[in-house]
Amino acid sequence: MTQRSGFPFCCLTRRLQIPQLLLLCVTCHALLCSLVQPGLEGSASLMHLLSNKSNQEQGYCETEARLASSLDFWTLSSENLIAVLPVDPVKENYVRKVKNCIFSIAFPTPFKSRVRLVAVSKEVLEDILDLDLSVSETDAFIQLVSGEKIVFGSIPLTHRYGGHQFGIWADQLGDGRAHLIGIYMNRQGEKWELQLKGSGKTPYSRNGDGRAVLRSSVREFLCSEAMHYLGIPTSRAASLVVSDDEVWRDQFYNGNIVKERGAVVLRVAKSWFRIGSLEILAHYGELDLLRSLLDFIIQEHFPSVNVQEPNRYVDFFSIVVSETAQLIALWMSVGFAHDFVPNTSDDERRYKIGNQANIGMFNLNKLLQALNPLLDRGQKHLAAQILEGYPVLYYTRFTELFKAKLGLLGERKGDGDLIAFLLHLMEKTEADFTMTFRQLSEITQSQLQELNIPQQFWALKMISKHQLFPAWVSQYLLRLKSNMNDSDSERRKRMTTVNPRYVLKNWMAESAVQKAERNDFSEVHLLQQILQHPFQKHSAAEKAGYASPTPSWAEGLRVSCSS
Repeated sequence: MTQRSGFPFCCLTRRLQIPQLLLLCVTCHALLCSLVQPGLEGSASLMHLLSNKSNQEQGYCETEARLASSLDFWTLSSENLIAVLPVDPVKENYVRKVKNCIFSIAFPTPFKSRVRLVAVSKEVLEDILDLDLSVSETDAFIQLVSGEKIVFGSIPLTHRYGGHQFGIWADQLGDGRAHLIGIYMNRQGEKWELQLKGSGKTPYSRNGDGRAVLRSSVREFLCSEAMHYLGIPTSRAASLVVSDDEVWRDQFYNGNIVKERGAVVLRVAKSWFRIGSLEILAHYGELDLLRSLLDFIIQEHFPSVNVQEPNRYVDFFSIVVSETAQLIALWMSVGFAHDFVPNTSDDERRYKIGNQANIGMFNLNKLLQALNPLLDRGQKHLAAQILEGYPVLYYTRFTELFKAKLGLLGERKGDGDLIAFLLHLMEKTEADFTMTFRQLSEITQSQLQELNIPQQFWALKMISKHQLFPAWVSQYLLRLKSNMNDSDSERRKRMTTVNPRYVLKNWMAESAVQKAERNDFSEVHLLQQILQHPFQKHSAAEKAGYASPTPSWAEGLRVSCSS
């Protein structure tokens, strides 16, 4: 998470520029034909209890019984996708331009060396995939999540999509190092798509080797789970494995190529379709396929939209605009940005934290351009009006979230100015975003009023050095007095439920990565544990310094797109 607010409030409210729309056993390719068979989405065989125990005991046992204790009868399927959406007729796995299809069939490339399980998400396994945690200790599980074997009945797919990189159309991109290994339908009736990342070359690998390295995989595993427990919609990470296979990387694109280790993350999401899934089809004029994919996405993932309605694409676009505004406001409320530390790949700082909402607008505009060939004049006009409403949607949600972070109740004129004032002070003093709001949640009003900031509130002490801090405190305390039926203890209690004490800061991830590269995964496991309860004080987290200022060794940390 970012350590500096680094953005003026005006950057968040001016004319703005979806995150990408949203948004396991055979190794022989010759068996492909035997895999292509009709069937339902994958599921686990559920056992039925014959017991006269109490309802409470039986309910517990039924839950346990629904968790598969092995992968023997646990299945995946790709049928839901390939029955409707066309697959590339070329079956060979080599890099090429792909046309007139949504997917290419490509098998993961197994590692040549031993594979070790680094981390696993108990919640993902049990609550999403109906697997008992003990399954993760089996060889079959390791083979599944490393890409060594594919569950019988499923076909591994790689997705064709296009998109923009740093604002420039990059043409065909696609799953260059990811394989969709099937869809699982769990006991709640939810469909989840399982994807391996770092699992080898595909037709979309371009000049890459199809691999991911340990450092980037650790970051992805921890960050996706951290975002989930912060209450922000995200893909989930089920597992992380590392091999001893050599992968060569020029991390900062400066000619310094070093040897690293290959790793694979098993990711799950309701869908891996994105704006670029539609852009590539519109770009090449594949309009019938564009219409088919859109109708499939609407039917599967947008139940409130009637797929028979003539205005369904406008209705779909309206929801995506609204959800994008909501999502970006949410992650801004915890100080998250996709490039939240100095990124050597982003020289122009296009994706800096103050530009997040603008980039949302840019992406939505590209989505609308992809939809336009399917819209009539009236629908285009309506869709354009919907897009124009994005800044208001974003600003409204942003203000609601930051009012909650400050413990403000009700509606008062000047709330936006109060928020902007604080963010300005944070920017000028280079304050820690997370701890500023957390410490405002813990300090008493009397301590604030006396401007007596105890040493433990180090982030607030940093801001208090600004000459305008007393003026902000006066305005803030005056606003708190207007809270109806509120008390200082209630305010603090309320604020600690929305202001996390721990987020995945860059230096924490880097510390875990450095240890992991020495085969010490203790900090990966510690962070995984802490980040599951980001609002609760934890002794181990305090000892590790996760609520302390950034250590001096980390002040010059940089990352790149490969990180």
